[in-house]
Amino acid sequence: MTLGFIVSTHTIDGWLESYGYLVVFLLVMIESIGVPVPGETALVGAALYAGSTHKLEIWWIVAVAIAGAVVGDNIGFAIGRFGGAKLLLRYGHKIHLHEARLKIGIWLFRRHGGKVVFWGRFVSILRTWAAFLAGANHMDWRRFLFYNAAGGTVWATLYAVAYYEFGGALRKLSTTIDVVLGVTGTAILVAFVIWSKRKEAELQERAEQEIEGSVAEELGEGEPGP
Repeated sequence: MTLGFIVSTHTIDGWLESYGYLVVFLLVMIESIGVPVPGETALVGAALYAGSTHKLEIWWIVAVAIAGAVVGDNIGFAIGRFGGAKLLLRYGHKIHLHEARLKIGIWLFRRHGGKVVFWGRFVSILRTWAAFLAGANHMDWRRFLFYNAAGGTVWATLYAVAYYEFGGALRKLSTTIDVVLGVTGTAILVAFVIWSKRKEAELQERAEQEIEGSVAEELGEGEPGP
């Protein structure tokens, strides 16, 4: 069970009433670093709270959410860049991330890293880990920052304004929306797993052609330890 499930929306509402924008900034930032706290829930809750009470300004909510996303993601990127590679090299095999698959990851991130960082802001698992993985795969920081800021800006603005303007209707439909999103997400995940299984050999061949050295050499960590 993650902290995202432990912290209830009622608790977040209480925090918003007491601490306002700081709650949004901190939870979004901590989630972006790689800790599974309910950052998106805090953003949505703040927008609903602002719409119903008018005690918070919606554009300040957007601003602090963007700031939290950018700051947190850059901390996560730094952790991945300066320590994540060692973790992947030493313990990746325990979760079936062997040398060949790590090479595929490096290749995919170098080819499509910007898309992963941008769209990852809208997917719960990637929202938590995309920055870490970008750092571990040595994505260029300036490129990361661009897609990170763009994704954070679109995500914060879209979610905050949508829930602020249509909060009542969306709250009534929340159960249906959750079911639809859950089914859609599961379908996408299953399709991705099937696709990746079929394409893994092809991707491995491409990765081997373009990445001649070992994963340790590519990630700048020398040879992995035992």
